[in-house]
Amino acid sequence: MLVGALLPGTVGACSPGGKDVTATGRQVHLGADSHAVPLLRAEVRDTLPHDPQAFTQGLEFLGGSLYESTGLVGRSSLRAGQPGKPPTAYAELQAPLFGEGITLSGDKLWQLTWRNGTAIERDPTTLAERRRVTYQGEGWGLCHQRLSGQQQLVMSDGTDRLTFRDPNTFKATGSINVRQDGQPVTGLNELECAPDGFIYSNVYPTDTIVRIDPSTGTVTAHIDATGLLAPSERSAAEALNGIAAVPGTNLFLITGKLWPRMFKVSFVAK
Repeated sequence: MLVGALLPGTVGACSPGGKDVTATGRQVHLGADSHAVPLLRAEVRDTLPHDPQAFTQGLEFLGGSLYESTGLVGRSSLRAGQPGKPPTAYAELQAPLFGEGITLSGDKLWQLTWRNGTAIERDPTTLAERRRVTYQGEGWGLCHQRLSGQQQLVMSDGTDRLTFRDPNTFKATGSINVRQDGQPVTGLNELECAPDGFIYSNVYPTDTIVRIDPSTGTVTAHIDATGLLAPSERSAAEALNGIAAVPGTNLFLITGKLWPRMFKVSFVAK
């Protein structure tokens, strides 16, 4: 299989089998480059401390509280509290569960698992588990979309596909494939359904974020988030992952797996 070109400003190691691969065993294939798609960069406005032991899989605000889901078997968790401060609510996921993306929908908090085929509904205040539902395939990113008076969950699975789900039952209601110049963009990971109507997705295992039109699946911008960490910090860190729109602003909070810091950023022309 031929390897697609990396998105602008991204890096990745290639395995002999022709796919990008990292120590977690996940594989990705990125779509072809294009100068027609606007290139943006993450401009840092502020920095906040982040737990360097947190293998970040999901990040989302509700008012002034920041919710974060972390992964790895035996280390997966869900936490909530003021950004940059110790969490005021905390829940662990017992093995063999591997925590993944999260989103808030009304009085529900949904948390994905990677290869366990399980979504967990939780109380947003206490993080207590209410029930579990099953789904097919892998779970990566999740966000809650409000569009044209309708609401739905949007879920990624590491491919180019985004699956729409009912926010109450978690049943699949449809899907789109993310494309750039007709080519698939895979490795879609943590998602943010932003107030501007677009879906923002980390592209695993790169430091690139793509902005997606949810009605067509078309990539409308690439965002270069390289260089946020100092070289000494980067050596112990994993991929960029975690993006949350900061309420009442045009800023986003971004971080990564095992990163020591979070960054409030705006997306500006490169």
